[in-house]
Amino acid sequence: MSFYLHDKVDYKQHNAEVEKLWRDYDENKHERVPVVIGGSVRNLISNPAINKTRFSFKDFFTKAEAQLECQLEYQLYQRQHMICDREMGLPKDKWTVGLDFQNSYCQAWYGGEFTFFDDEDVPDTKEIFHENPELIYQLDDLDPFWGIGDFVKKAMEMLTQMKKICDSGYEFNGRPVDIPLSFPLQSTGGLFTIATKLRGSVELMCDMYENPKYYHDLMDFVTRTTIARMKVHRDWAWDNDPDYKGDRKYKGAFNYADDSIALISPEQFKEFVLPYQKRLFDEFYDGRGCSIHLCGDATHHFKFLADEFNVRSFDTGFPVDHGKLRQELGPDIQINGGPTIMLVKDGTPEQIGAEVKRICESGVLEGKRFILIAANNLAPCTPVENLKALYEAGKKYGRF
Repeated sequence: MSFYLHDKVDYKQHNAEVEKLWRDYDENKHERVPVVIGGSVRNLISNPAINKTRFSFKDFFTKAEAQLECQLEYQLYQRQHMICDREMGLPKDKWTVGLDFQNSYCQAWYGGEFTFFDDEDVPDTKEIFHENPELIYQLDDLDPFWGIGDFVKKAMEMLTQMKKICDSGYEFNGRPVDIPLSFPLQSTGGLFTIATKLRGSVELMCDMYENPKYYHDLMDFVTRTTIARMKVHRDWAWDNDPDYKGDRKYKGAFNYADDSIALISPEQFKEFVLPYQKRLFDEFYDGRGCSIHLCGDATHHFKFLADEFNVRSFDTGFPVDHGKLRQELGPDIQINGGPTIMLVKDGTPEQIGAEVKRICESGVLEGKRFILIAANNLAPCTPVENLKALYEAGKKYGRF
C-alpha cells in the first residue's frame, strides 16, 4: 500500500468529466453518484510519510508560515493523489488558503487554551467551566469580538502576516496564493457541542438532570454570546474583506454542525437543545433550505431536523443505515454517506468495493440525491489504493 498515486491521470479529461457530472447533478440528470473524498490538513501533518513541511500541529496553530505551507502542500497532495470527483492537477488561476484551527476556534474564543499532544495529533482545548462552572456568571461583559484571552488577537496577527506574505508575490508551484480576509468566527461549530467542550461531556449530561438551572444558564450564555460574536465578526468581514458575500441571514444555504447531539435522544434534543438552536436559526437563517453536518451516529435526529428546519442536505457520520435513512427522509433530500473511515483506511480494495455495492443497493439512490463519501472525514495514513477503490466502486455501482 502507498500514499502516492502512481497511475497517470489525464487531468484535462478528468476535470472535464467532473465538471459535467456536477453540472448534471445540479439539474438532477446525472447518470451516476458523485464521489467526494474530503479530509483536512491533519491528513498531511499526521502522516510523516507525506509531510514534506515537517511542521507539527503546534507550528500550524501558532505560525503563519506553517499555516500557509501545510495548507498548500495538502491541497497539492489532494490534487495529485486523492482521485475523486474534484478538480485535479494545478489550479487554473491561484491557490486559496485561510485560517484553520480545525474544530477548536469556538471554544478558543471563550479562552479555552490549546492543549498540544505530540507533533502529529490535533490539539484540543481545556474545558474552562469544568473546574469553575460558576465562571459563566462573571462574564456578562464578554467582548463579542475579542472573547476571552488573546486567541483572537494572535489569530488576527497571523491572518495579517499570511496576507502580507501572499500579497508580496508569493507563489506555490507557479501559481499565486490568495488569502481572503475571512475569519472562522463568523460561523459556529454548534451550540451544544460548544457547551460540551467548555463544560465537559459527562458534566453537561449530568447538569441536564442534576442541575437543570445551571444547564440552561450555560446554554443561554453560549447562545447569546455565539449570536453576538457571529454578528460582529460578520460586520468586520463586510468592512474589511471586499470578497465577502455573506449576510446576516444566509440566502437558502445555511450550513450548521453540532456533532455532540449524537450523544442525546430525540426527546432530550427537543427539550434541552432545540429552543437554543431555534434562537440561532432565527437570527441567521431565512428558511429556504440548509445543510447540516453531523458526525457519529446522529441519524436518529435527521427526520425531525429535516422537518423543523427545512434541511436539504445531510452529511452523515457512522454507523448509518443508508436505506432506512432514505425511507425516512424521502427522495428529495441529499444524503452524503459511504463506508466508514476505518474501512476505507484499513480495509482491502475488495472489501471497500463490496461495501459500496451494498450501500448503493440499499435504496439510498432513490431520487438520485446521494453523494458517496468516505464518511465523513478521511483518516490520516489512508492508502491511495483504497481511495481509488472507493472511486471506482462508486462509478461502477452508483449508476442509475
